[in-house]
Amino acid sequence: MKITLASALLILATATAAQADGDATAGKTVFKKCVACHTTDPGNRVGPSLGGVVGRPVASADGFKYSKAMQEFGKDKVWDETALSEFLAAPRATVKGTSMAFAGLKKPQDIADLLAFLKDPAAVK
Repeated sequence: MKITLASALLILATATAAQADGDATAGKTVFKKCVACHTTDPGNRVGPSLGGVVGRPVASADGFKYSKAMQEFGKDKVWDETALSEFLAAPRATVKGTSMAFAGLKKPQDIADLLAFLKDPAAVK
């Protein structure tokens, strides 16, 4: 599937607007799509730990070997809500050559909920 600039901007704008309405409890459920490769606990799996990812420099999880594409993409960037929203909507379009196989979250509300969860996963029981 090819994503045009216009559709990527629409996804980003919709996801950004939905962020204010993110529900961390619902985000914990969305995170189940990620647990095969990621954790929010210390330590990495197939993918890096996402604990503390919001506000963290891109490609900086301790002990994780990032793809060259992610390292290049991440130079001087931080995973803020906007960057994460764009990446979560279309990982392979955002970081061409990423080793992440996940196709992305298509629902802006799922992205907003996941971000709410990732901000403080320990707060969700």
